[in-house]
Amino acid sequence: METWSVNGVDLAVRAEGSGPLVVLAHGFPDLALTWRLQVPALVAAGYRVLAPDMRGYGASARPETVEAYRSDVIGEDLVGLLDHEGVEHAHFVGHDWGAASVWPLGLTHADRVLSLTGLSVPYAPPSPAPPTEIFRRRLGEDFYMLRFHRDDAVPVLERDVAHTLALILNGRLEDLGPGAGADRPTWLPEDVFDDYVAAFARTGFAAALRYYRNLDANWRLATQRDAILIEAPSMFVTGSLDPVARFMPGTQGSDAFRHLEQHLVDGAGHWVQQEAPEQVNALLLAHLAASAS
Repeated sequence: METWSVNGVDLAVRAEGSGPLVVLAHGFPDLALTWRLQVPALVAAGYRVLAPDMRGYGASARPETVEAYRSDVIGEDLVGLLDHEGVEHAHFVGHDWGAASVWPLGLTHADRVLSLTGLSVPYAPPSPAPPTEIFRRRLGEDFYMLRFHRDDAVPVLERDVAHTLALILNGRLEDLGPGAGADRPTWLPEDVFDDYVAAFARTGFAAALRYYRNLDANWRLATQRDAILIEAPSMFVTGSLDPVARFMPGTQGSDAFRHLEQHLVDGAGHWVQQEAPEQVNALLLAHLAASAS
């Protein structure tokens, strides 16, 4: 990993290969490590790949204000990677919060985008009310995104980092806290799981939760955008077992795209790029190639 000064913060970036640029943005609670099965395939196919630890994670800076994690700020981080490379355009790929971070670039920085790919979290057009109000009404106060706004969220997550990560990686966010048993998921090698645990034991979860604490601020920004149609070739990929689909269906924002292809990976959960890397890599490479033609 290299350390780059981007958009006023230091980001740890894995940079490999040469050719058209592909930027990979991870989500919660994750690291650039999540792309370890995609980077070699992309490099072998002739792409230059940048995979940062997003701000708040890993070896990257962790600003202390909530506002430092708004979607427009994160977007400037991602576009700043292109400026650091001295290139005008890139393909953007995101998972989870990374997907939520790259989708808006098709509206706010359309001139910098060759294509968009979102994994696990679909594009969500602005809702009629702030997201926290909708979640509170439909899913209740114990919905994990609302719990992450509470003062006790960080100590709960940090009480046993390995236990927390095992629960989340197994898609059991509703069980966060003491008392629920969990082992690392079978799709994640033990040494990689240990790397995750070591990273979050060092950084904690406070910065990562600031992404969630901008749900309503991001909504307000979205309601103020003039552009509403994403022109860049786009693709959404999710797993058939992904719990996110229960409250964010992949079809909800399809009308916002000039061209959107959607794929369901049977038997995969939320970490589809790690659980089914060969399928995801094949879809991604085909999408990138088609977007360049």
